[in-house]
Amino acid sequence: MNYELELQFHNRVLLPACAIARHEHVLDIGCGTGQTTRAAVQLAAAGSALGVDAWESMIARARELAAAEGLRNIRFEQGDAQVHGFQPQHFDIAMSRYGTMFFKDPIAAFRNIRDAVRPGGRLVMMVWQAHESNEWSVAIHEALAPYWPSSSAASDTFEHFSLSDPDTVERILSASGFAGARFSNVSEPVYYGASVEAAVEWVRGFRYVRNILQRLDAAAATHALERLRQMLTKHASERGVWFDAREWIVTAERV
Repeated sequence: MNYELELQFHNRVLLPACAIARHEHVLDIGCGTGQTTRAAVQLAAAGSALGVDAWESMIARARELAAAEGLRNIRFEQGDAQVHGFQPQHFDIAMSRYGTMFFKDPIAAFRNIRDAVRPGGRLVMMVWQAHESNEWSVAIHEALAPYWPSSSAASDTFEHFSLSDPDTVERILSASGFAGARFSNVSEPVYYGASVEAAVEWVRGFRYVRNILQRLDAAAATHALERLRQMLTKHASERGVWFDAREWIVTAERV
């Protein structure tokens, strides 16, 4: 299992929304192993694509995959998009698939991204809708709820949803120099593996799940994993383990 398999249907929504033209220059925020960046540069065949991610291992793998595919006009850089030194007003579009929800200072981050986009350029990002609208998040939360010692210990569970509220997002983008924010409702599912055991291994690797398990003694951790296994079994079929999910495609223009 990997992140690209989990989100295997999400690119088919994001890429058309980006409407990348042949000569455009693309900035991919939180690119991971570069699947979205590689897809973007194939559309921008006479332009270029830059993928940025904070994790060195992700960038290394992204470079390997791009080289194996023989892609040209594509680069990957390790960095935090909140402070990374992008070439000013260079990009026609800044895009992201779930890479913009974790900024410590979202206004500063989007201002930095805005400065990298040419006047009239655009921002297109895919973000999760609210926790309550996402079956995967609700199910995991309910399975592990007995093991959170306090509300503060559970706070990292919901960082994925920091851009789920349209009013909040519109306020952040407006303060950052983007205008005309629009929200398109998306309902692409997420995939957690071909079997229940594969799904358990995938979910236990989520940062907030891993943090919870590390706080528990051996017996409690075993019990928590069994609760996860029982929950995941309810979502298993011959097609694997799937959950309903709800997302926004957010678009805006650089002022």
